[in-house]
Amino acid sequence: MADHYEVLGVDRAASQDDIKKAYRKLARELHPDVNPGSDAQERFKLVTHAYDVLSDPKAREQYDLGGNGQGFGFGDIFETFFGAGPQSAGPRSRRERGQDALIRVEVELNDVIFGRKREMEVDTAVICETCQGTCCTQGTQPITCDICKGAGQIQRTVRSLLGNVLTSSPCGSCHGFGTIIQSPCTTCGGQGRVRARKKISIEIPGGVETGVRLQLQGQGEAGPAGGPNGDLYMEVKVKHHDVFSRSGDDLLATLEIQMTDAILGTDVEIKGLDGPVKFEIRPGTQSADVVTVKDRGITHLRGTGRGDLKIGIQVVTPGKLDAKQQELIRQFAGVRKATPPTLTTFQQSMFQKLRDRFLNI
Repeated sequence: MADHYEVLGVDRAASQDDIKKAYRKLARELHPDVNPGSDAQERFKLVTHAYDVLSDPKAREQYDLGGNGQGFGFGDIFETFFGAGPQSAGPRSRRERGQDALIRVEVELNDVIFGRKREMEVDTAVICETCQGTCCTQGTQPITCDICKGAGQIQRTVRSLLGNVLTSSPCGSCHGFGTIIQSPCTTCGGQGRVRARKKISIEIPGGVETGVRLQLQGQGEAGPAGGPNGDLYMEVKVKHHDVFSRSGDDLLATLEIQMTDAILGTDVEIKGLDGPVKFEIRPGTQSADVVTVKDRGITHLRGTGRGDLKIGIQVVTPGKLDAKQQELIRQFAGVRKATPPTLTTFQQSMFQKLRDRFLNI
């Protein structure tokens, strides 16, 4: 293959300005709009490739040292001699795997008790419906590159310290694909995919927590030229709930009861996240006592079964009593041998006691 300097008709010591002037002159003479002949088209491609290499200072330096202007070095020489060089790789495929994507999804606390399915829209790359990933205008197809003859590589002999060496580099005309798309699809611009919003169905598994990432295989971006989709990763955030909170797979709540209910006991029914919950307040219940309702918490993410619902009790002391109510309380105090107020061990606040009970049960 002809030397790049010979193709442009310049000396090896030519300046960048000289190289640019030579390229512009040849490009005007050989451009297909001016000179439609097949020989002129091939020369135009060679001139363009030579200019691409010599106009880049680093690529030119490598080329002058015996490389091809695209990172050629001793390793390439070694691979060439032993049959593992780029020339044996063949043309590269236009089809590539699409990129993975990450989305963040907010879910309600009750959604993670059993899990649920939901639909959502994502902005992503999808296969072009016009060309169905072929990248070509309907009725056309890629043609074999007339420079590399479909190999995707250009071989040339260069002089080096080791003598004449056969090197290989990606074809500058087809960019290593071995084919050229003469009529690209106008919808996708020859990419085989377009940006669009699409609906996807996702499943929120029971037991997920904030920060958990779930992998949805094949739901990521479509690959170029009809390549396979990447994966979609979904990062979960569980929204705050005004009544219930979470500790692992247990649900926590606080229930206020009247003093009389704490003394006498009562049956209670509350509205849980997954339906009514019934339990008993035993006589003599104290503030910071915890009632545990088994298997009414969150489904375990790994394994079977559910956590518990733990309800902390807060006894409410009446603040204002009328005369009749005060008299009844005095009668109650009179018939009950109450312990007089005495100093005792330091007690934590109601909130602290309740929190510790939740954690230690």
